Amino acid sequence: MATEETPVILHSTLTCPCCGHAETEVMPTDACQWFYECNACHTVLKPQKGDCCVYCSYATVPCPPIQQGTSCCA
Repeated sequence: MATEETPVILHSTLTCPCCGHAETEVMPTDACQWFYECNACHTVLKPQKGDCCVYCSYATVPCPPIQQGTSCCA
């Protein structure tokens, strides 16, 4: 979890569960990202049940609000 000493990480690598393609993206800081289209197979990813966004479901780093210990969908 990010603190005042630990900055929020904005780059995260999304991996498509259908084809395995990985792409590093810059996460938005002002909104949830509920959809992401894979650049390889064009599957539209949606968050898994219980996750707030595609970054929390399919990426190497959770979204900025989760890193800060808050809800990104509040």
